[in-house]
Amino acid sequence: MSDVTRPLIGITTYVETARFLVHDTRTALVPWAYVEQVTQAGGRPVLVPPQPDGGVEVLDGLDGLIVAGGADVEPARYGETPHPKVYTSPLRDAGELPLVRVALKTGLPLLGVCRGMQVMTVAGGGRLHQHLPDVPGTGQHSTTGPTKVYAEHPVNFATGSRLRELYGPEAVVNSYHHQAVKDPGRLVPTGWCTTDDMIEAVEHPDHPFAVGVQWHPEDMATNALFLALVNAAVQVRHARANRAEFFATV
Repeated sequence: MSDVTRPLIGITTYVETARFLVHDTRTALVPWAYVEQVTQAGGRPVLVPPQPDGGVEVLDGLDGLIVAGGADVEPARYGETPHPKVYTSPLRDAGELPLVRVALKTGLPLLGVCRGMQVMTVAGGGRLHQHLPDVPGTGQHSTTGPTKVYAEHPVNFATGSRLRELYGPEAVVNSYHHQAVKDPGRLVPTGWCTTDDMIEAVEHPDHPFAVGVQWHPEDMATNALFLALVNAAVQVRHARANRAEFFATV
C-alpha cells in the first residue's frame, strides 16, 4: 500500500510520568507495539492525546481509531462508587469517551484494546466489574508481580461475529486485566473466556467495524485484528474520496 493511500489510524495515548533522556515529566505516550502493528497492517499511525473537551474534531481527519489500554474508567461514569483498587485517569476518560461516542455514531472504524473495550462499554451504557479478584474463579485473567507479565487463556467466539471470522471458533489470547465487562450496554458480547464465561470481546451490531477486545492484540504474533481495522478504514477513505469527487462534479 502506498503512503498516499495509507489510511490514517488514530491511537489514543496514555498520560503518565515517564523518564527519557534528560526528562522526567508528564508525558503523552503509547507502547510502540501499537505503532508497529498499524504500520505493518498498512495504516499510518497518528497519536491522539486526550483533550479535556474531547477534541472530537480530530476524527474528521482520521480513517480509523484505536483506544489503547491503560488506567481504569472512573466508576462514576457508570453510576458506581469506586473500589479501593481502582486506578483512574480522568483526563483520558474526558478525552476518549466523546471520541468513542462519535465513532460509534458516525461509523468510523473503531478498535478498543483492554481499557479501550471498557471505554466502549461505558460509552454504550454498560457497566464493569471493578476488581476481578473479588469475583470467584477469575484468577486466570492476570498475574501478580512488580512488572507486567501476561497470563494466557482460551476464548470462544460467537458464530457470525467479526472475531470468529478472524480467529475461528476459539483462540488462546494473552491476558492482563483486573477489570472486565459486567453489562455490555448497547454492545453485543462476541467472545468469552472458556473457563469462567467472562466477556472477552464486544462488537456493535449496527456499525461497519466496532470491536473491543479485553486482551492485548498489539503484543500477539498475529496482526489479523489490525489488518481488519485498516481494511475497514480503507473503505472509509474510499467513500470519502468518492463523495468529494461527486460533489466536485455537480
